[in-house]
Amino acid sequence: MVDFTVKYEPTPDEVARALGQGLRQQLKIAYLALPVVLVVAGLVCILVDATSMGIGMLAGAAVFPLVLTWSIRRTGKRRLAYLCVPTTLRITDEGYECRTDQSTMTTQWSLFGRIVTGTEFWLFFVGKQFTGFLPRRAFSSEQQAELDGLLAPRQRAGIT
Repeated sequence: MVDFTVKYEPTPDEVARALGQGLRQQLKIAYLALPVVLVVAGLVCILVDATSMGIGMLAGAAVFPLVLTWSIRRTGKRRLAYLCVPTTLRITDEGYECRTDQSTMTTQWSLFGRIVTGTEFWLFFVGKQFTGFLPRRAFSSEQQAELDGLLAPRQRAGIT
């Protein structure tokens, strides 16, 4: 039976990284498809002698992932004030409770259709929508192992 409580305070960089990883998972097709479309369109433009437009599209394909990552981090950092506060997490077999001085939220594991695990976070998804995360650093290695076992049926590895 899993039942433990931990206290931690997320850092702004940590929250930004978690949001970035979660949104990259959510927007995986956009991360891949748009640059491919821009490269193909850029090559077509170059082939039909619209060279400057083609070069612009090729440059856009190269810059797009960087701009999207920057945008996600910037948006996340604006929303950090309510996330980067002392937090108490209670983890049980049924779900988890997240408490701060301003709020208390209880979530059942059954809400999440998919949980992606990585070296730094567990990322939670409802459908394809990224909805939250738990930082691994908040837990001891024994607690991480318990959580990995508990979440294994919904877990997909692969985030570094």
